[in-house]
Amino acid sequence: MFQTAIADILQENERVLEHIDAATIDRLVDQLHAAPRIFVGGKGRSGLMARSFAMRLMHLGLQAYVVDETITPAIGKGDLLIAYSGSGETEETCLMAEKSSQIGAQVTAITTEAASRLARAASFVIVLPAPHKQSSVSGSGSVQYAGSLFEQSSLLFCDSVILQAMRTWQRSKEELATRHTNLE
Repeated sequence: MFQTAIADILQENERVLEHIDAATIDRLVDQLHAAPRIFVGGKGRSGLMARSFAMRLMHLGLQAYVVDETITPAIGKGDLLIAYSGSGETEETCLMAEKSSQIGAQVTAITTEAASRLARAASFVIVLPAPHKQSSVSGSGSVQYAGSLFEQSSLLFCDSVILQAMRTWQRSKEELATRHTNLE
């Protein structure tokens, strides 16, 4: 049973991620390199995936912040917001994207819905073709509950972006390790 569950999850993630082309990853890597500061945000489990991406961005040596943390500064013109929402309709996430865009920050959306409110607020939209929690409740697209497939595939996608950035910028694992927390 366990092996079947693992196989199902891996196959589903492979089906989602095979739709992402190298140009998408390259474009996000370029955005990361050009942005003076990077902000990431999302709610629920999508927000947890955003937080993990922010940590790896920091390990790369980039100035990265998580929206809603007490030490997160104001976003400004030219900064980059990466907003996660499976449905693309999460109210707080859409508001942060819309406000960031009005301020003059670049907004990149990671979502399942290309025609969503979040996608409309973004200048770059990364669509992961997975069901979100509202669509998956009706039984479409995944054997997993709610937005699990979106959350897993967004984590794998962002880890791929980090690996591509490491290769492009010639950053070693040893260099990243120097920025890993030492207070644990």
